[in-house]
Amino acid sequence: MKRTMDEKRGAHGRKLRVTLVRSVIGYPPRQHKTVAGLGLRKINSQAIHEDRPEIRGMIQKVSHLVKVEVVEK
Repeated sequence: MKRTMDEKRGAHGRKLRVTLVRSVIGYPPRQHKTVAGLGLRKINSQAIHEDRPEIRGMIQKVSHLVKVEVVEK
């Protein structure tokens, strides 16, 4: 079964605003890389991503360091 573009894109093109709320100091290097992969560098920095399973998985791994909000169009 082929997936449509909307299904590949995630939940109908929704966007997520991810904010770093805690420092990565003292956490494993893998979590540092995950935070960097989300495009976050300093506390209170924000990045907007499409709501996709890959991004959701990254957020789940560092959920104790970030805050997530759904961005309305």
